[in-house]
Amino acid sequence: MPHRSPTPLLAKIAATAAVICLVEALVIDAAAFLWTAALGWIVALIATRPALRRSRAALVALAAATLFVAAMFDDPGPLAVLLFLVAIVLAALLPRRRFDTAIAWGLRLAWSGLSALLLPIRDVALTARVRTRRARPGIRPGAVAAMLVLPVAGGALFLTLFAQANPLIESVFAGMVLPDIGVVLCRGVIAIIVLLPVWATLRPDPRSTAWDGALPALALPQTGIATLILSLATFNTIFAIQNALDLAFLWSGAPLPAGVTMADYAHRGAYALIVTALLAGLFVLVTLRPGSPGAASVAVRRLVTLWIVQTLLLVASSALRTLDYVDAYSMTVLRLSALIWMALVATGLVLILWRLLAGRSSAWLVNANALAAALVLTGCTLVDLRATAAAWNVRTAIARGPRAQPDLCYLERLGASALVPLAQLERRTRDPALRNAIAMIRSNAQVRAMNRQASWNGWSWRTARRLNQVKALTGAPQAAQRPAPDGWFCNTVAAPATAAPATAPLTKAAQR
Repeated sequence: MPHRSPTPLLAKIAATAAVICLVEALVIDAAAFLWTAALGWIVALIATRPALRRSRAALVALAAATLFVAAMFDDPGPLAVLLFLVAIVLAALLPRRRFDTAIAWGLRLAWSGLSALLLPIRDVALTARVRTRRARPGIRPGAVAAMLVLPVAGGALFLTLFAQANPLIESVFAGMVLPDIGVVLCRGVIAIIVLLPVWATLRPDPRSTAWDGALPALALPQTGIATLILSLATFNTIFAIQNALDLAFLWSGAPLPAGVTMADYAHRGAYALIVTALLAGLFVLVTLRPGSPGAASVAVRRLVTLWIVQTLLLVASSALRTLDYVDAYSMTVLRLSALIWMALVATGLVLILWRLLAGRSSAWLVNANALAAALVLTGCTLVDLRATAAAWNVRTAIARGPRAQPDLCYLERLGASALVPLAQLERRTRDPALRNAIAMIRSNAQVRAMNRQASWNGWSWRTARRLNQVKALTGAPQAAQRPAPDGWFCNTVAAPATAAPATAPLTKAAQR
């Protein structure tokens, strides 16, 4: 029976070695370390896995991996690296099994990551077993090793003796420089770190895709139609009260009762309402599965539709509360992330409603939500949320004119992400003390960014673009800015004499 040609295995070994050599060459002094290594990994995968080139789903995953390589080229970050790893492992496994559900593939990816630790050992053992079976009688690896022990050990002994007896031989050995053991160990660790994931994609474990993705069915209790109708009617009534209060005080700007400030009303409710929306979605998922008696009831479907619409209004009210709070106390990365999360929750609610009305399967709902989450994470990888928050705050301060004073302490904490907004604010500020404080923050952040760019592991294209923009706006950074009379702190810069209160009203309602 003819055996398979060893060429594919040799090609994968050579490709893995090439990626390791690439990383070893780049890790010493190269700003392109991460993205170049990732790009080399993609090339190795395409070159050694012909089945991948014939799979449309795998090609889509490879395109996503290439997009995350571009994100790493722009500004390396842990999220871009994580998404790249997910995409390239998906590309390696998809030729063996079609995409069914995001949950099943999440478990397959987890198994693939765990099995990567043992795959090289498995393949070495398989190769040794095959070579032993093919070896000619009388020629075995163990016998060859035993045969070489005496010549090697004896030769080393005699060379040592001759080096002590002959100055010429001793000088030759003295001129030999052995590598630093620390460098050798470090290189070995790097090679292993690269070997394990790359080899796991070139020769993935068959058990990673052997599972059919079927999850054990949960014996959830069936809820009677009368109970569902009564529950949904109660929930709709309570939600209607909350939405009416939001419409009356948050959306229309009516004055609040005595003792309740608009700041408390806006800040305390935003996250609690999101939890309420998640619980509402979970209730619909558990009690109204496709094909259940409740899902087939017209009255139940109408009440659920009304409830989800009211829940969407709650999410919109949460977003408005957050935006009002931002308008008063500036944008932060946490508040921006909360707004993105609210948009994702609203998308999930719409998908739950569409699944109920259109009779879609649970797999469709899981995959649709996973796709929405993947798009959001990809957007957060390509866009710097810290720079977005800084730009928002600076634009707001410029639009409000000399009466507004930005939160300089927060802009200072944002570091290089706030460089361009700070330079724009510095050009537009007329108050000398405030402009001097802004210039100090911008100059210090600019110097730190330049120092980081000079390091091989700190350079990024995004920061290089920012530095070029800032230099065009302000010129080269000064070694030190003129301090304030009593020493400068970001939270002690005096506002202009004509300044109004820094915080804007949360809504049209009178503040108490």
